[in-house]
Amino acid sequence: MADIIARPILTEKITKLQEIRQYAFEVPYSANKIEIEHAVEKRFKVTVISVRTQRIKGKEKVQLTRRGRFAGRKRNWKKALVTLKVGDKIDFFENV
Repeated sequence: MADIIARPILTEKITKLQEIRQYAFEVPYSANKIEIEHAVEKRFKVTVISVRTQRIKGKEKVQLTRRGRFAGRKRNWKKALVTLKVGDKIDFFENV
């Protein structure tokens, strides 16, 4: 099993959710909720209450150049929203 947690997602909205112990992570598209829960508990040594996931569809991108039109799309990815037990906390900037 490869590393499940690719990176934390730190946006203004997610930072606001951290006040109620909810954290967001980018995870592999094939990861399930049980794998995500175990990975977060092992990596950050916290207790996970719930895991919600979203499959994010990659956006279509078009680039117009002198040589013509190039169309493509960004990759599909998955977001996991993890709720922690009361009293637990994850500090992403503790080693800065």
